[in-house]
Order: sequence, then structure tokens, then C-alpha cells
Amino acid sequence: MAAGFHIPDGNDALRDDLPAVVELIERTARWVNPETFRRLPVWAPHTARGRPLYDAAWSRRYTNTKKATKITAEKFEGNVAALNALVAALGVAAPKPKNWTVCHIWGYDDPSFAQQSSVVQDLRYFSCVANMVWLPTPLKGFTDTMPEIKAMLRVCAFHLYGWACEHPSVAEQYEKVKNGWIPEGYPKSWPCPERPGLLPPGTAPFGERIEREIAKRKGKLKADLANAAFLHYPKEEVLAVLKFWGVDLG
Repeated sequence: MAAGFHIPDGNDALRDDLPAVVELIERTARWVNPETFRRLPVWAPHTARGRPLYDAAWSRRYTNTKKATKITAEKFEGNVAALNALVAALGVAAPKPKNWTVCHIWGYDDPSFAQQSSVVQDLRYFSCVANMVWLPTPLKGFTDTMPEIKAMLRVCAFHLYGWACEHPSVAEQYEKVKNGWIPEGYPKSWPCPERPGLLPPGTAPFGERIEREIAKRKGKLKADLANAAFLHYPKEEVLAVLKFWGVDLG
């Protein structure tokens, strides 16, 4: 019987080239300014991955009908609200550039994507700006599937924002990160205990534009919470998220 064509695990095939991948991510990643995170940690506390999508009045579920089958199905949040939050928190100039993708830093820990991520399904973390980084789309796969890359991003976010995800599903790495662990190959241009306060390349500025955006977001949250006509608006959950993060709407 002839031997088959042996192919290794895809991650193993690339592992020797990780330094080159890390260099690309180090150079191109776009990070929200830490002051932006301090002013407003979570930007869309009403939604998370897999949540039902409603119209602007929170009265009607959005649906989608497939042309081929004529079957109508209800729509759910994917990553749109997270993208909009990140773009706003970065202060990205129009027109929005193509071929950039949101990466949740604390998200999938299953390279096969066989399991759902409970972190991004949590209203506290889905639109948390310290839990997102903007990457050129071709690099997104590395952050989703390579544990070494994911760990470096989490360590950077901790030293940049002073935050690591408290969700029980990532408790083991949370403890490692909080205790000062630095993974092998960690970029020298990213913050760490020896480089406190260092801003990674690609960190967005904080200024009047961001201040206006934060004020607008807080104003909308306040109005939405006060609107008794919003039948399906998750008011109690939103209030719990704001309390968790210590957000004062003024």
C-alpha cells in the first residue's frame, strides 16, 4: 500500500516563521488610545455576538430572505457593532480603508472554531475597546488560530490598558497575564513591566474628535435607556454592563 502525502498541522508548518508574522502584526496593528478606554471602556453594551438584531425603534426583528429558497430567517449580530465601535474609538478618517478586520483579543481559544466563544457573546466584552485591535485582513487568521500570537496581543492589551478579561472561560491565561508573564518573542516596541506607558506603533491619538464621539455615544445610551417605547431594548443588561465598567453617563 502506497504511503499517503504527509502534511503536518498547519500551525506547526508556520511555527518556525512566527517571528516574521509577529513583526507584521507589531508594525501594522492599530490600537485604541488608553485614554479612550479610560473615558469609555465599552461602546455598544446593548449587543454581542449572536444577539438578535432589531430596527432603530427596537420593535421589529430584522430578517433576511434568501432569493434562491425564499426562506426568511431572523438576523443576528455578527461583528458589525464591534467594528463600528472600534472604528469610532480609533477616530478613523473617512473614507474607511478597505481590507482591515476587527480582532477580538480575548475571544476564540478554539483554533477549529468548533466551539462558540462565550467571551464575545458577553455584553461586557464584545464592544470593549481594550478587547479589540484592527489588523490588515490577511493577518486575522493568525490571531484566531495561533495561540502564541493571541497570547502576545493579550499581554500587550494588559500593559497598555491595565485590563485583562475576567471571563471564567479564559481564567487560566488571565492569571498568567495578570502575574506579569511575557511570552517568548514578545515585541520590543510593545509595553511590558520594563516598558510601562509605552504606546505600541499604530496607537491612535486621543483628542477632540474622540471626546466628541464619546459624548455622542454616552448621550445615545442615556436616551435609549430612557426611551420607554423601546420594547426589546435590553435595558437591565445595559445598566449591568455600565455598572461593571463604572461608566457614568452624566
